[in-house]
Amino acid sequence: MGIFSGLKNLGLGNLEGLNLFEDTQKETVKRAASVPAEPPKPQEKDLIYDRSFSCPVCDSSFTAKIMKSNKARLIGTDPDLRARYEGIDAVKYDVVMCPVCAYAALIRFFPNVTTNQAKLIKEKISQVVRLTPYNGEIYSYEEAIERYKLALVCALVKHSKSSEKAYLCLRNAWLLRGYAESLKEENPEDARIAELKDQEEELLSNAYKGFKDARQSESFPICGMNTVTFDYLLAVLAVHFKEYDMAGRLVGAVLMSSGANARIKDRARELKNQIAQEMKK
Repeated sequence: MGIFSGLKNLGLGNLEGLNLFEDTQKETVKRAASVPAEPPKPQEKDLIYDRSFSCPVCDSSFTAKIMKSNKARLIGTDPDLRARYEGIDAVKYDVVMCPVCAYAALIRFFPNVTTNQAKLIKEKISQVVRLTPYNGEIYSYEEAIERYKLALVCALVKHSKSSEKAYLCLRNAWLLRGYAESLKEENPEDARIAELKDQEEELLSNAYKGFKDARQSESFPICGMNTVTFDYLLAVLAVHFKEYDMAGRLVGAVLMSSGANARIKDRARELKNQIAQEMKK
């Protein structure tokens, strides 16, 4: 017998089978069902596509995996301007490599090869290199690192400008940082993390040296950066290597520039405060 049995004696027999909390439970379920589910996280393979290229060294046609810039969602930027996206490490897809002659470079520099540079690539790289085939849906970190190494070797062989070599070193450092972060998520005790950090530091040191050389010898824009952005980046690297006098001068130039937007001026103020704090130590 239910708690409402006997209601028919009151003329309410049609209500004897009610569940005291049935309506409340149904309403709770209804409200829960009305809450929209979180959209699925983007998969790396869905954020890239195969783009066609023509090699300026050997004239071969091939495809390379490139990030869909209009699909990936930016979630933050490191102080040294490394952009972080949801679901993908964009830096993995910045190097284009010809699978025939092994010429490799960052996308922005890939087409820019002189006849003499092409000859040097063929003689010193193409004739001796052993390439790894890339058959996966995405580039692994190991594969991306190999591509960056080839790009650095090519830049060296073809006597690239200081800015190109420095920019390669910077982005390579970002790649190793991303790799270390992914390993740390899986196992913070992974021995490879410390090794990647050491390699990142070496690459940042080379980037800093190359950018200082470029600041003195090249005209703007440098690697697509105007004076303000370049000086801010150079200041960040100067702070990293504890060259505070140089960092202070560069930050001051950014803050005084009429061409600097509000965002980069805010970053420069933060850097200025960081310099002041570190100099007190």
